[in-house]
Parts: sequence; structure tokens; C-alpha cells
Amino acid sequence: MKYLLNLLTLKSLRDRSQVEQLLQYIIEEPLEDADNKRSFKFPFIACEIFTCEIDVILRTLAEEGELMNLLFSFLEPNRPHSALLAGYFSKVVVCLMLRKTVPLMNYVQVHQDVFCQLVDLIGITSTIMEVLVWLVAADDHVYPNFSDVMQWLADSNLLEMIVDKLSPSCAPEVHANAAETLCAITRNVPSALATKLSSPSFVARIFGHALEDSHSKSGLVNSLSVCILLLDPKRSAINSPLMYSFLNQLMYEPPIPVNSETINAMLPQLDKMSRRTYEYDEDVSAIATSVVIVYCINIFIILTFNIFVKII
Repeated sequence: MKYLLNLLTLKSLRDRSQVEQLLQYIIEEPLEDADNKRSFKFPFIACEIFTCEIDVILRTLAEEGELMNLLFSFLEPNRPHSALLAGYFSKVVVCLMLRKTVPLMNYVQVHQDVFCQLVDLIGITSTIMEVLVWLVAADDHVYPNFSDVMQWLADSNLLEMIVDKLSPSCAPEVHANAAETLCAITRNVPSALATKLSSPSFVARIFGHALEDSHSKSGLVNSLSVCILLLDPKRSAINSPLMYSFLNQLMYEPPIPVNSETINAMLPQLDKMSRRTYEYDEDVSAIATSVVIVYCINIFIILTFNIFVKII
């Protein structure tokens, strides 16, 4: 009897109208006079139903264009974006990313405004950033056509939009989330998107934001944290503590060689920074000086490493 009831419940939940109702709980803010069930319980349960990864329910959502439109309408700029619902929205999208990768990416490629909206909302909460990271920094274990997807992303203006969020005119939380997204892309080597980010033009673009405003400590720190990671020969995601603990007994991952063009593009920027440290506020000046020292150490290590590799 219990099994029969479960089947009937599942059959009901996979119905298009039921999936639509579940989505509305996740993306629509409750009215001010709504009770606790509508405000908290129903959105939570709706999210849990999707993230249970029941194939027939996810298939109903992923293969129905209007339902996908409804889900991603949460990103529209005229909507309120509470941290609570943003978290539920992010969980559903990540679930689709893992279980319905091809339909999701097909949808995103047709609706490229999704990336623009995600970048615009990157400072709202870290959960929105996580969606962006999943989309731009997933590896070939997630994407069945990894190279094609990364090339498509590199050919778009997505990277320019993210890098420009490092501008001093943006809020500190925007700087932090943009830098985290760029660092995730940098670790996802080799990929067309990571290669584009390490190109001289993008190095100059990032440094341009770092040097744009002598009063923006957040802009300086987050911009340069990306550049420091670009110099790290062990930046591959597989060398992160989490992945290394799992894979260190299974395989050896050699360091990622740093492109000499990346180093050469940074050297003039370091000179500019060292010449401008006197313009910074006292606390920002200390940070700028420390960063220059870190860069010099990193560049020395990298050059030494590259020479050593050529010798052996």
C-alpha cells in the first residue's frame, strides 16, 4: 500500500502543472501577509523535491521550455532577489547541471542573457556565484562536450563581463564573488576560457581595475588575487586540497606550466604599481607593497621552475 501511494505521489509530482507550482514557490516572493507555510515551508519542500534528483521530475522541467523560462525568470532585474530564494534557485540549477547537463546547456546557449543576468547579480549572494562557477568552471566529467562548451564560452563576452565586475565602482562583495569566479576559471586548466583569461589583454584589463582607484582596497586585493593565481603552476583544480586528498593515490598531476606571455604582461604592470604605491591610502599602500613582493617571489619561482624543466 505504501509503495502504491509513493507511485501515485510521484505520478502527480511529475505532472507539468505540479512542477510549475513547485517552481513558483521557489522563484516568487510571498506576499507580505503570507503565513509561514507559504513563506518558508513550501519553498523549502519544493526545493527538496527537485534536489532529490528524481529523474521524471527533472526531465519534465529540463525538457519543457516554458518551465525553464519560469525557473530562470528569477534572474530578471525587475524581480526581488532574497537570499533565501536565491539559495533555492541555485540548488535547483546545480541539480540540473549535474543530472540534466545537455538540456540545461542547450537552453543556456539559446538564452545567452542568462549569463548576463547571473553576472549582474553576482554580488547578491554567494549562491548566485556558485551557479556561475558551475556553468563556467565545470570539467569534462560534467560536460560531455567539454572543449566545445569552453570554446563557446570563450568566444562570448562572458569573461569581459566578469572581469569588469572588479571595477572600483562595484561593491566589495561584487569584487569578492567576481574574483572567486575568475579563480575557478583559472583552476580549470586546460580550457579555452582559462587560456583567454591568462592572455596579455586580460592581464592588462585586470591590472587596469586594480590601479584604477587608489582608495579601493577591495578592488586591489581581489583583482590581484586572480593575477597571483595565474602565476601558480599548481593552480589545477585537481591539485586543490579536496581533490588531491581523493586522487593523490590514483594519479600524478604535473604542475601546469605558466605561459611566458602572462609573465611578460605582468612585469610592466608591477612597475606601474610600485611607482604608484605612494598614491594609495596608508593601509592600501601596505597591501600594494606586499602584493609586489609576492609577485616577485612567484615570478622568481616560476622562472626557476621553467628553467629546471628545460634542463631535465
